[in-house]
Amino acid sequence: MFQRIRTPHLALGSILIPLVFSLLYPAALTIIILAAWSVIAACFSMRYIQRQVEAERKAALRSLERTAIAALNHHRHDWMNDLQVLYGYIRMNKHDKSAAYVEIIKGRVAEDSKISKLGIPSLVFYLQSFRVNAGNLQLMVQVEEHLKLDAVMSPEDGESLASAVIETVRAYQYGGGRSSWGEVRRLTLNFGMDQNDVIVRFEGSDMPADLNLLKQVRSGHGSERIRTEKLPTGEMLQIRMQCQT
Repeated sequence: MFQRIRTPHLALGSILIPLVFSLLYPAALTIIILAAWSVIAACFSMRYIQRQVEAERKAALRSLERTAIAALNHHRHDWMNDLQVLYGYIRMNKHDKSAAYVEIIKGRVAEDSKISKLGIPSLVFYLQSFRVNAGNLQLMVQVEEHLKLDAVMSPEDGESLASAVIETVRAYQYGGGRSSWGEVRRLTLNFGMDQNDVIVRFEGSDMPADLNLLKQVRSGHGSERIRTEKLPTGEMLQIRMQCQT
């Protein structure tokens, strides 16, 4: 990182060399050399910065692709497990358990469909790929029927809400009470509407009570219309955002 920042600055700083000569020896040739040197240094710096930006863009794209592939592999693994369980029930002629398990699968598919229809790409991608880097946290997501966030808020507000949700999940994952070795913690997210407000409710044990931590979540989303509130139950926290489409 230091090298990337230093290189274009050195190129621009090198203009000082002909500049000093032009001051010591004010001649037409020196002025021409200074002008040419300045143009070359500026072009080199711009080209170098463009290459670095392109390299960082490609690196971010590769990281996104790796996350997407890992998420798809997780979903494939889950489907294979479901098929094996269902196949086992069918082979043992346990039709009642087969039917019950199909209903469980249908419920999960319905919830995934509701998540995909939230309409905020960054939020949808985060929720559906969460298991890739979930650690010891199990995230359950429930979405109110027919809720489409992109229909009730602008893209900018949607990104602010996504940022607030992601920061709150991370605050719970890394800043809340720690689980014992091997214990899986559970966090449930409920997305819904309350009149003209979008409500995202977080429910889990050991919700972070640190006020400074909640202030960091509030300040990280970039919208004054978002309120992060600790509910009286002690195990629930909610984000409320006023919609202005």
